[in-house]
Amino acid sequence: MRSDLTVELVDQVRYKRERLKDLLPPIPGTPFVFLSPFFVLFGVFLAIPVFYTIYLSFFVFQGVSMEPIFVLDLGTYQLVVPEMANLRFVGLEHYERMLTDQVFHQAITNTVVIFVVQMPIMVSLALGLALVLNAGFTRFKDAFRSVLLLPVSANTVAYSVIFIVLVTEGGLADAMFRAVGLDPVAWLSNGFWSRNLIAFMSVWRWTGYNMIIILAGLQTISDSLYEAAEIDGATKIQKFRYVTLPQLKPIMLFVFVTSTIGGFKKFAEPTIVIQSGAPITETRTIAYYIYQVAFQNLELGYGSALTVALVVIIMSLSLLQFKVS
Repeated sequence: MRSDLTVELVDQVRYKRERLKDLLPPIPGTPFVFLSPFFVLFGVFLAIPVFYTIYLSFFVFQGVSMEPIFVLDLGTYQLVVPEMANLRFVGLEHYERMLTDQVFHQAITNTVVIFVVQMPIMVSLALGLALVLNAGFTRFKDAFRSVLLLPVSANTVAYSVIFIVLVTEGGLADAMFRAVGLDPVAWLSNGFWSRNLIAFMSVWRWTGYNMIIILAGLQTISDSLYEAAEIDGATKIQKFRYVTLPQLKPIMLFVFVTSTIGGFKKFAEPTIVIQSGAPITETRTIAYYIYQVAFQNLELGYGSALTVALVVIIMSLSLLQFKVS
């Protein structure tokens, strides 16, 4: 219940707001003026790059011209945008090439396999940890939340390198396997285990992030729903199935969609694993292949087409999840 002081402050703010509206005549288009910074930033950093990527996917890039198409002279500094000369229109040639590109097909397979290993483990762990932290018997909840969320703040390259050190031959992982009588795992020389290593690295990093989101969703569920279920004689499993899961449906959908987007954009972890000696054929993801095509081979047109294909795959999977939910 609000105090008298709060009510008085609210009334004062409302009164001053009404006075301000009386003093300032309405100006047509004012909302658009206040929203214009958003539209400018959205256009410059999202809309234009997206449409330019689609545009480039129909061309073959043949070099950069020395003739600038835009020059901004700031005195000491000069911003020059060079012309991308000799863009040759090839229509759907890049998209036809994708249909027979075995490297692209293998990259899709690798990405899907890593995603299929990562997603169930990560979401199950996040849900389990969130349920434990939301339970009344758990102590030191704030400390556990901080520790579990800490990997999200870790630099991707730094934690990837640490993982590589741990699984290198003769490292801590080998010692642990030998201690329990098992043979060491060839994490960096076997394609199967290298892909699983990338999945485990992602699980370690993103489980805490998803746990926090699910935990926030759990705390919005009304206690009255659980009390009603108890009155009806529901067991703990039945309360979880018929109360918790339905109430968490929009939260879990958000977790699945964001995890799908992140899973198919995976780049840093495969790069570190490949540079550490893992077989590239079995660990190269779609994002890594786009990097190779666009920035190592300088095939910007085909790289743009691959990017469009990746966006279409992610959008299709996201729409499928919305449909299923």
